[in-house]
Amino acid sequence: MEFKRGIWRYVVLPELVCSGIVLGFAIGFLLFEPLMSAREENRVEVAVSDELPEWQHLTLIFTGDLMQHLPQVYAAQQQNDSMDYTSCFSRLKGYFSSADFVVANLETTLGEPPYSGYPQFRSPTVLAGAMRQAGIDVAALANNHICDRGGNGIRSTLDALDRAGIRHTGAWADTVPADNHPLWLEKGPFRVALFNYTYGTNGIPVPRGCFVNGIDTIRMGHDIVEARQNGASHVIVFLHWGNEYEAVPNRVQRSLSDFCRRAGAEIVIGSHPHVVQSLETVKDSSGRIVGMTAYSLGNFVSNQRQPGTDGGISVRIGLTLSEETNKTEYIPEYLIHWTAIMKDHKSRSGHRYEIIPAYAEETLPENLRPGLNRFVERTRRYMSRYNSGFREITCGF
Repeated sequence: MEFKRGIWRYVVLPELVCSGIVLGFAIGFLLFEPLMSAREENRVEVAVSDELPEWQHLTLIFTGDLMQHLPQVYAAQQQNDSMDYTSCFSRLKGYFSSADFVVANLETTLGEPPYSGYPQFRSPTVLAGAMRQAGIDVAALANNHICDRGGNGIRSTLDALDRAGIRHTGAWADTVPADNHPLWLEKGPFRVALFNYTYGTNGIPVPRGCFVNGIDTIRMGHDIVEARQNGASHVIVFLHWGNEYEAVPNRVQRSLSDFCRRAGAEIVIGSHPHVVQSLETVKDSSGRIVGMTAYSLGNFVSNQRQPGTDGGISVRIGLTLSEETNKTEYIPEYLIHWTAIMKDHKSRSGHRYEIIPAYAEETLPENLRPGLNRFVERTRRYMSRYNSGFREITCGF
């Protein structure tokens, strides 16, 4: 690996990543323990002015892996040769509108044809417009596929997102702008710092002149403390980590989650395993929620159809700040959704992909309902064992 301008550029092989993360965690813990122990001194107390109501509320939604295998690209191609992803996200517009910010892990590059799927993704740029139309505000780009199409792929992805009006973080085509790392999400008294890091880029070197945030506890510790010093009321860390298709978080994930919490992050969101992993809240001595981790949200949309990969969850987190106590009350929730492949005569492939919320069973054709029900029941059984403090959303929008 090499360092440039403080960003970890991955050139290591995937099998070396895990040991590197463990070593980095150990070094980071030793070097940053004094900073983490003193983080309460650096925490910014948010003042609520007389003009504001007694409390302010902020709602955030996070989705899992937004993938584009080739069958999905073919399904978006219409009989008139245009590309249309509108129906893919249409059932979630009401849900997304309930949040101030919606953040998705975009696990493909965007550009012009020829398009490609696994193992090196390149998808139509119109996908960005459909994401924005559905209500997605932010794309997290630090993941193992961001370098799939080299520097041109990174640049075309950023350009497509910019044109669609979607903010982004985790990867850059040139220097890292001060207002993009962290990405600031602001509303009223809330000034939220969002960071995004990945375990690696599938062994593909980060192109010269481009930057991708790698998981490096030394850098992450500095980032979180600096965000606090720069006025962050809350810190969120979005991590691309873990082992694919494993339903239980591994030791490295748990160590990194604990590190982020100790460094000053209240919320940790995970992606990459393509299956749902546990949801956990952290409480203080009075029983008040003070932080949380969603280890993996599974797939937001993909062509994967193995049990557990054909859907995922999104988490909705409400933050309420009281003027009286100057403390945040959290309402953590999750929504189960499944990817349906439906017949569509307008598509050249004859099919379309739709993300179906768990509460929308009755809107599906009879033949597709068993698939939704299997995924929902599987996820609920899992959550009965591995969910701590999150409430399921079961009604429509």
